[in-house]
Amino acid sequence: MVSFIDIFNQYSWDEVKQRIYSKTAADVETALGRQSRTLDDFMALISPAAAPYLEPMARLSQQLTQQRFGKTIQLYVPMYLSNECNNICTYCGFSFDNKVRRRTLSATEMLQEATAIRSMGYEHVLLVTGEANQTVHVPYFKNAINLLKKQFAHISMEVQPLDEADYRELITEGLHTVLVYQETYHREDYKKHHPKGKKSNFQYRIETPDRLGRAGVHKIGLGILIGLEDWRTDSFFTALHLQYLERTYWQTKYSISFPRLRPFSGGLEPKVEMVDRELVQLICAWRIFNQEVELSLSTRELPRFRDHVMQLGITSISAGSKTNPGGYAVEPESLEQFEIADERSPAEMARVISSIGYEPVWKDWDVVLS
Repeated sequence: MVSFIDIFNQYSWDEVKQRIYSKTAADVETALGRQSRTLDDFMALISPAAAPYLEPMARLSQQLTQQRFGKTIQLYVPMYLSNECNNICTYCGFSFDNKVRRRTLSATEMLQEATAIRSMGYEHVLLVTGEANQTVHVPYFKNAINLLKKQFAHISMEVQPLDEADYRELITEGLHTVLVYQETYHREDYKKHHPKGKKSNFQYRIETPDRLGRAGVHKIGLGILIGLEDWRTDSFFTALHLQYLERTYWQTKYSISFPRLRPFSGGLEPKVEMVDRELVQLICAWRIFNQEVELSLSTRELPRFRDHVMQLGITSISAGSKTNPGGYAVEPESLEQFEIADERSPAEMARVISSIGYEPVWKDWDVVLS
């Protein structure tokens, strides 16, 4: 069976980049005029040539989003279980070489955090850890899911990539969704940013969605860390990946996230800056390219920006997020993975959503409707 790595190896990063940057206004107009779009159209929509077309792109993106998802915004929240990590990653506060106090939540502490999160109104939780196989491993995840599935209707996870058998086991326990970000599809730069640890294995990470698809997970979340490499080229490879996954594992649902590199303890300056207009362009390009995929935006972004793009294509947002283990109730002052830009509470966020004529949704609709 062909896996994504076989398709990925047929492409040259430099050739793809050149194709994107050579797109013209005529290519953009052709892409906007189609009923369905190809990967070549996506290249045009994310290219510099599309910048003058931001307003028609935004209108079309809003229209397509409302046709598919209605005027709803799903709310979710991360629960950080551990900041222990065996990887060295140049952009992360949890990196192994960052000398900070490490903490992994016990079962009792998980329940304390769950109580605090439930009191905010959430029924959907995203479990997050560093990548430390000796501490946060499959038995730890099984225990966490078994404890928390009594508290939440939907459990997502963003942890180290696992083997297919491990995913099957966790899905049986009640896992619904797994987020696994490639960070960058630039093979050489990926190695520069991940010099030590299991995460340095580019091929194992890029094949993780294949293992998830074969295991039968309900939903897979993809994304890049915007700022590590050229965002346009990285976004094309994400689209290539998504197209392959949708065709191969057609019963699985998919989401795309847009994390921009944020300050953290130890700091890494972005190699490529993305301004707000460019992120709006990328979000709209994704929606125009794919009307089914969910588009998610985290509290990394500023309030004014989030309020604006919610109406243009985003379908889910986090609110009230803490990026440290125990951040909601157990130990609010422990090290954060990265700085939050939007510190509004879930209740405040829900009021903002309602004020623009949208409905805040606290439970994942895919599970409700499945």
